[in-house]
Amino acid sequence: MTGQVCGVCESPLPSKAGSRGRAAVYCSAACRQRAYRSRRDPAPDVDALIAEVGRVANRLTPRPAEALLTDLTSLTADVGRLRRIAQLALRSEEENVTPEPVTETVDEVDFAERIEQHQRELRVHCYRMVGSYDDAEDLVQETFLRAWRGREGFEGRSSFRAWLYRIATNTCLDFLRRNKRVPRPYDPLPDVDQQGEPPQFMPWLQPFPDDSAEIAETRETMELVFLAAIQHLPPKQRAVVILNDVLGWKAAETADLLETSVASVTSALQRARPTLRERLPERRADWVRTAQVTEEEQAILRRYMAAATGNGDSRVMAELLREDVLVTMPPNPLWFSGRDVFLDFVAQSLDPASPTYFGEWKHLPTSANRLPAAAGYVRRPGTRVYRAQVLDVLRIEDGKVVEITAFEPHLFPAFGLPLTLT
Repeated sequence: MTGQVCGVCESPLPSKAGSRGRAAVYCSAACRQRAYRSRRDPAPDVDALIAEVGRVANRLTPRPAEALLTDLTSLTADVGRLRRIAQLALRSEEENVTPEPVTETVDEVDFAERIEQHQRELRVHCYRMVGSYDDAEDLVQETFLRAWRGREGFEGRSSFRAWLYRIATNTCLDFLRRNKRVPRPYDPLPDVDQQGEPPQFMPWLQPFPDDSAEIAETRETMELVFLAAIQHLPPKQRAVVILNDVLGWKAAETADLLETSVASVTSALQRARPTLRERLPERRADWVRTAQVTEEEQAILRRYMAAATGNGDSRVMAELLREDVLVTMPPNPLWFSGRDVFLDFVAQSLDPASPTYFGEWKHLPTSANRLPAAAGYVRRPGTRVYRAQVLDVLRIEDGKVVEITAFEPHLFPAFGLPLTLT
């Protein structure tokens, strides 16, 4: 071994004696990716954030609507970051009752900024653990609160990031112990001739809004099919798989974070991986690993939105869907398996002459969990405004839509989407 250590986890680097090329800076590809993320997401400059909020606020105008929405989305994000930093600093003032200065105290603002630096990736981590965007938001805030209260206990034996991940993981495990979530098959629908066995019902499952700067992982670790599969794992196994197989931590690092042995981590992985293989599509190993929605998927999404307006050709929708397409609508217990079954269901609601006609539709394109998604708005008969109704997340294979997961619209603001259209 050399006397050098990894620039991220501070583990000893392997010797390069007798070999050509540059000396290693990181001990693994995972550490290299972590360093890349930290360079992309430096700790926020509070003064710069305040200046940016003022700049964006001063240019707000009601029209054009698209520019207004873009500015409001940016403004909301920056104000949220400032609020979290201020809240952590305020807690410090409330809790610091020592009459005389304590030597080597943690600078409150600096500590808050260090935590904020990891806010986005911790939200993703909590989301993977629990499968719910709303719960992940709450768990990240609980993580920050626990970190703040226990800041004096950080002794620097591990990286600050690893310390936060330990707190976040334990926060999620505590949540899952309090909230027993067990997937179960959907109930059969009366008078509906479904194809195949019922899928698994997970009413807590929610989409995650994509952001090109949010995470560097490929879609295979964010897709809904993967999120649904890991929900079948016991919480401890789920944590081990996420830390070891998704984040690329070494077994020893995972064991240290979970306060267990390397043998226990290895055993958990051996039990968890077969369960995942059973729950994931057979051809998943052959999927193209991309981080963003492809041009082909974007083209299919545009055709899907046009066909779903109610004015589109139903034959186009039939061409887009694979014969065995699966449609689920968490948290609602409604599900459809098979193209003809699904099209028969929606046909009446799209026909203005039908007594069950639902209204006129508009759609906006977006993406969720690294998949193409359509935000659907409906103008009910007798009204003038299109209101947010559904977020359809599409999984596409070989040019066909094989799965549609339709979510309720309350998360539209998290996607930067308006709740109404005119």
